[in-house]
Amino acid sequence: MKHVHWIGTGLSSIPGIRRLAKNLDNFTVWNRTLDKAIKSIDHVDKNNVNAKQFDVDLLFNETNPGDIVISQLPANKHLEIAKLCLKHKCHFASTSYLNPEINDLNPDVKKENLVFINEVGLDPGIDHFFSHLLVRDLKKISTEKTEVIYESYCGGFPAIPNDFKYKFSWSPAGVIKALNNDAKYITKGKINTVTPYNSVSSYSISDENFEAYPNRDSTPYVSEYLFDDKWKVIEFVRGTLRLDGWKEAWQDIFSMLENRSDNIETEINEKSEELLKDNKYLPGEEDRVVLSVKLKAFENDNKIFDSSYFLDEKGSGENTAMGKLVSITLSAAIDLIMDNKIESGVKTAPHKIEDIMYFFKILKDYKINIQKENG
Repeated sequence: MKHVHWIGTGLSSIPGIRRLAKNLDNFTVWNRTLDKAIKSIDHVDKNNVNAKQFDVDLLFNETNPGDIVISQLPANKHLEIAKLCLKHKCHFASTSYLNPEINDLNPDVKKENLVFINEVGLDPGIDHFFSHLLVRDLKKISTEKTEVIYESYCGGFPAIPNDFKYKFSWSPAGVIKALNNDAKYITKGKINTVTPYNSVSSYSISDENFEAYPNRDSTPYVSEYLFDDKWKVIEFVRGTLRLDGWKEAWQDIFSMLENRSDNIETEINEKSEELLKDNKYLPGEEDRVVLSVKLKAFENDNKIFDSSYFLDEKGSGENTAMGKLVSITLSAAIDLIMDNKIESGVKTAPHKIEDIMYFFKILKDYKINIQKENG
């Protein structure tokens, strides 16, 4: 019987931990603060469902081949955990973007018949599911002359907007620094590279106005989503969604990044402390997550396909919208690994329709409403 080890009990972990603790008989939660780990499983009383203080050596002394290790640590810690999983012949799971160095482990992971799954949370995660379904539908009607527009935007923000149009549940420094990283996407059929804070535009979803900007490198996902090689990709962007008015509210931060001094790291850290003090989620405050994935296609300037998937979720306390969407999705991936339904190797969120439908079923069990719209 596989034993599941979950490392990290941040807000984006609790709903998934509680689900697995309820459903599994062999489950350990590891966290540097033991009290938080204990609290995350206080709804069950099982002999082999435990909470322990995180120590990486102790954890891997307690694993056996075939166990599953979930890393909800900061992204820069995943590689260490993944390498130890390979050494101890354990499966690995994370919601973070696939680390290229973890991807390089693929031959050895396959050799040991292990699953190292990544990008299986909200964004990345649920957005991948939406994308695969839309691409599958388009392939049924597309031709060699098909031109495609793809847009995927996701954002988390307070359910009741504050003046800053955003709130934090962790250090703002990471959010600020991410705005300074180049984003690459396809527009007008060509690859474009921009700085996110200089590329904010208005974006409408279900008759509500938001602001959006591209993030990271969207271009590898053209092949990840199995776009037909014959399609002409006119637009392809994966980005971040913010409340209307966010750009204006953040002008001083953009100015700090634009006119960066030699002391920029200190300035960001000082600004981060100020922002967390003034714009932190209050206990029990409701958060909101909106995710929209749209795919349109044209042939000879005539629209032949216009479809989208959309969710708009709210939550609070232990069950924040962000926490539910990230960790319930992750927990469902563990079900599939335990049932041997995911092929061995290093991979991102599942492509198979039956697997995606399983994730949708689990999300529906938690009253998460996924909507499909046809234009």
